Amino acid sequence: MGKTEKYDHMKLIRQYAGGHKNLITLGRCLAAVSAVLTLIPYYELWKIIRTAVNGEDPDRIIGHAWTAVGLIIGALFIYIAALLCTHIAAFRVQANMRSSLMRRILTLPLGVFDEDGTGKIRRIVNDSTAATETYIAHTLADKAVAAVTPVGLLILMFAFNWKIGLICMIPALIGFACLMSMMGKGMQEKMKEYQDALETMSSEATEYVRGVSVVKTFGQTVHSFKRFKACIDGFGKWATDYTMMLRFPMAGFMTCINAIFAFIVIAAFVVTKNGVENADILNIMYYIIITPLVTVALTKIAYSGEAEMNLIDALKRADRIMEIEPLPDTGTDRTPKDHSIELKDVSYRYKDATRDAVNGVSMAIAPGEHVALVGPSGSGKTTLAELMVRFFDVTSGEILIGGVNVKDMTSRALMEQVSFVFQDSRLIKKSILDNVRMSRPEATEQEVLDALEKAQCMDIVEKLPNGIHTVIGEKGTYLSGGEQQRITIARAVLKDAPILILDEATAFADPDNETKVQAAFEELSKGKTLIMIAHRLSTVMNADRIFVMDDGRCVEAGSHDELMERNGLYKQMFDEYTRSIEWKVGA
Repeated sequence: MGKTEKYDHMKLIRQYAGGHKNLITLGRCLAAVSAVLTLIPYYELWKIIRTAVNGEDPDRIIGHAWTAVGLIIGALFIYIAALLCTHIAAFRVQANMRSSLMRRILTLPLGVFDEDGTGKIRRIVNDSTAATETYIAHTLADKAVAAVTPVGLLILMFAFNWKIGLICMIPALIGFACLMSMMGKGMQEKMKEYQDALETMSSEATEYVRGVSVVKTFGQTVHSFKRFKACIDGFGKWATDYTMMLRFPMAGFMTCINAIFAFIVIAAFVVTKNGVENADILNIMYYIIITPLVTVALTKIAYSGEAEMNLIDALKRADRIMEIEPLPDTGTDRTPKDHSIELKDVSYRYKDATRDAVNGVSMAIAPGEHVALVGPSGSGKTTLAELMVRFFDVTSGEILIGGVNVKDMTSRALMEQVSFVFQDSRLIKKSILDNVRMSRPEATEQEVLDALEKAQCMDIVEKLPNGIHTVIGEKGTYLSGGEQQRITIARAVLKDAPILILDEATAFADPDNETKVQAAFEELSKGKTLIMIAHRLSTVMNADRIFVMDDGRCVEAGSHDELMERNGLYKQMFDEYTRSIEWKVGA
């Protein structure tokens, strides 16, 4: 039940379990044994009722009762042992899954996190492993019980009076048919849609929370985040449609499994229509006690089927991460001859996109040259910068650093050539020292302090209780966005890579922080090849060259003065920018 397309989820679970895979089998076997032992006391109960109805020796009741108690206690201990086995295996599987996923994630190109969103990837890692752990620890044992119990119940139901047993099984069979109508391939697809919706909401919620500061700064509302709101509205509609689709089968299932007792009344009329005998009274009393087990068994089957569908979906989502191939690392020992960057007819298209984000871009940046990428939102500026540092591999064309194709450089060698500071750079919950050292772990404290000074961060360090050893986020110690940005710049200063990429690094800094960030950039960019991405055109006027992007293409290139004389897109953008900063509210 729940298996589609012959997806062998248990084989994958055993692979993750490693040396603990036998515990899973042992746990399932023990759970099955406990289910059998749990049913045998009902036979002893029948003997007790028979003894009482027939007026036999009451002392025999005590023997049957103690036998039943012993079997129930034994079944309980065996079931506990089964859960112990499955829990140990579950924890090992969860740990191995998380380790495997994180090892794979560490090898993925950074562009994957832009495309899929960190919220979605984090949810896959957390929720998929948690669902797998829950299934192995609890559901596998219950599934074994759910498989064995119906067989034992059929024996008990037909062993004493087949007519009563058959009548009582009618609602059970109808309920089982209703249950099966809610399972299968169609339901597996619905489960996938449900998890997709949750993933998308998680990703959009993460992006929304990160953008709250922007909302407050510009007085926007939640409707500014249309994708997030659309995700919530879409999920609400999907959940309503899904519920309406299942209302009749679910109502039928719940009605049938709870209507078994009513069929005992019908069975009583059938077997006593020709008179009442002790055997009839005995059997009716017995079936009144045993038939609720059918309801319990069917409920367990329903829940185990749903849990298995959840598990299969979770494993498939984890598989999708494992199937993402790292960028080919065929790096050679070739060393770039200088710090130039050359793009030759570069194009790139994002996954599932209908058009290229960057299309046929060619440009050459000389060593030590300071250039800027400007253009309307969505014109491909950031994508182009990310391609330079190989967040993705180009769809066509090639990118050279110092005459060497970035595909022919090892990841470490490429990262040694480039530093980048992004608009939304973040710090981890470590000390200032550890955060700055991320770019060069072997750096001394004095080197870190020198980097912080060059990045205009000493005012931040001086106000912290433990200086550079202060842990960010601990005991109420937090930094503003502009202060975090300066710490990030110090990280780039410490790395001292010859190529520097700045992507909207001052977009949301307050005036005081912006002044200090700009001073830090001036210090950082000395003697380096600099690529700036900016919407504030006043920050790029002094660039050696400005490349103007529009709809994925480089449509203009030149200095500020040259582009203004050309009277093209750049002049139009600059005039609009100038009017916006000079605009004032009328009296």
